[in-house]
Amino acid sequence: MSEKSLTSQWVFTGKLLKVRVDEVALPTGRRATREIVEHPGAVAIVALRGEGEEEQIVLVRQFRKAVEESLLEIPAGTLEPNEEPLACAQRELLEETGFVAQRWEHLQTFYTAPGFCTEKMWLYLARDLRPAPHRPELDEQIELGFYSRSHVKELLQAQQIRDAKTLVGLLWWLYAL
Repeated sequence: MSEKSLTSQWVFTGKLLKVRVDEVALPTGRRATREIVEHPGAVAIVALRGEGEEEQIVLVRQFRKAVEESLLEIPAGTLEPNEEPLACAQRELLEETGFVAQRWEHLQTFYTAPGFCTEKMWLYLARDLRPAPHRPELDEQIELGFYSRSHVKELLQAQQIRDAKTLVGLLWWLYAL
């Protein structure tokens, strides 16, 4: 199953994203139009402090203009040009939380919205957190919090977490680690 691209036209090029419109040939012979957002890729981090029953996950709350809400999320960020995903995860953890991790593990790589967007996201586990000089981005306002497994389960049951990458990361933490 595939679609053959016939034409492709850039309709928007921004600082972060590009948008193109492709005309494609379907296997049935019909033609269709696809609107595609090109994204450089991103990382998300399941950052944990403590062990066993004392283990807590780091979550950040920040305002997201696209949905006009403050969302509770795992730390995350966009890849810089030619940046490796692990290096991006390490940079973003420090920028958003003021922590560095002594142990890193890649958990999963997934597409965030493959129906219209090329964004690929690398999910990392970060353990043994240590405070470090905090260098937040100038255009971000972030509230930092630490949450137990039971608190996260309550937040999930109450549908207080609606960010997709955070849902993926929390499910890894709660049920796969």
